[in-house]
Amino acid sequence: MKTLIATLVDRSRTMALILVLIFVAGIYSYMAIPKESEPDIPIPIIYVSMHHEGISPEDAVSMLVKPMEVELRSIAGLDDLEATAYEGGANVVLKFEAGFDNKSALDDVRAKVDIAKAELPDDTDEPTITEVNVSDFPILTVILSGKLPERALKRLAENLQDYLEAVPGVLEAKIVGAREEQVVIEVDRAKLESYGITMQDMYNAVALGNKLVAAGSMEMGTSRYPVKIPGLFRTPQELLDLPIYADAQRTVLVSDIATVKPTFKDAETITRVNNQPAMTLEIRKRIGANIISTVGGIKYVVDQFMAEVPEGLTISYTGDKSIGISRMLNDLQNNVLIAVLLVMVVLIAAMGFRPALMVAFAIPGSFLLGVMVLFSTGLTANIVVLFSLILSVGMLVDGAIVVVELADQRMQAGDSRKAAYVYAAQYMAWPIIASTATTLAAFMPLIAWPGMVGEFMKFLPITLIYTL
Repeated sequence: MKTLIATLVDRSRTMALILVLIFVAGIYSYMAIPKESEPDIPIPIIYVSMHHEGISPEDAVSMLVKPMEVELRSIAGLDDLEATAYEGGANVVLKFEAGFDNKSALDDVRAKVDIAKAELPDDTDEPTITEVNVSDFPILTVILSGKLPERALKRLAENLQDYLEAVPGVLEAKIVGAREEQVVIEVDRAKLESYGITMQDMYNAVALGNKLVAAGSMEMGTSRYPVKIPGLFRTPQELLDLPIYADAQRTVLVSDIATVKPTFKDAETITRVNNQPAMTLEIRKRIGANIISTVGGIKYVVDQFMAEVPEGLTISYTGDKSIGISRMLNDLQNNVLIAVLLVMVVLIAAMGFRPALMVAFAIPGSFLLGVMVLFSTGLTANIVVLFSLILSVGMLVDGAIVVVELADQRMQAGDSRKAAYVYAAQYMAWPIIASTATTLAAFMPLIAWPGMVGEFMKFLPITLIYTL
């Protein structure tokens, strides 16, 4: 250690250049490191949802839940399995142990769901597999409200959704509060009976006429042409032109016996803001995206969109997580600046300007070096990491003050400045290392903290190791 310190002091210009590079690279890392509210850790929960229109909770238990449970409970590493049946479907929640391999678990769940699908009723929709992740929680909610027709409000929300999902860093903008559109066929029973058609004939014709048909391709010589058969209704008029019955004398269309009206499904939830109808867009970011720049891009797009919307529409925000991150970053910057200034004032009064300046460089230098290591290892600036950096600021000054104070004593005893600082650094190196190690040892057990809390808190000792 003594030889290393003496060698570094003899190459003072090289060390000064390295310090400048640390400052430049550290400032760049501080600006570029992704900033988010919570650490991006896998939450050990996966849930499978199944939808079957009109099924009762009792039937959902026997027809949906039990076939799915039989397959899912055999997955390796599964800690707990819970199922809920309700009118219109069911879901199964799988809980794993903290620190699980989320990719492997997700593959296992998908494989088991594919096997269980064969036991589900034919009318059951495709099961949906969802992995719970911190990034799945919205970083910002955009609210559209105003006294506009529901269909117009929904169209505006869908247009804004397309713009928002094109913003870099945005994974999804989910519309909440919008009812699904549908058409209602109102049949004139007298006309139906006059043509000798039953309601079952009507139902079968509409159901069979609204299916996607795979037509394949047609080969002609050396060429092959794909054949497309329109099978899904896109407009109410296409439904009105659908043949219900045909023979040699006549063809009965839907328009002959019924009317078609566009409408919405029955509302399950009601969204209102300031006593006005509203729809919200819950925005989720991509993993590793910078939450501050992402939210800034979202608000810029919304401002551009506002110039094109009709009168009476109001757009507001809620749940903005970038505010808390910005506040934490400002607190961190203020703590570093205040620490530097206070150390400068105290040391100038006690030892003079030059020793105070040397100690003051240790704080931002160590801080920026820690941020540079965090950025290079792929970690993000989240609440736990920022708290650790703030905590480390107060610890960085101690070692520098001890070395400078001992060097000042040696200079007063007659040593040259170089000899005094070499002696002080060599003499205090191991005591400072031991002191820092004891501080880190107090936080090291957090790495072995079990459960989800441990997955969050392990970032604290890791950040302290990089910084101190």
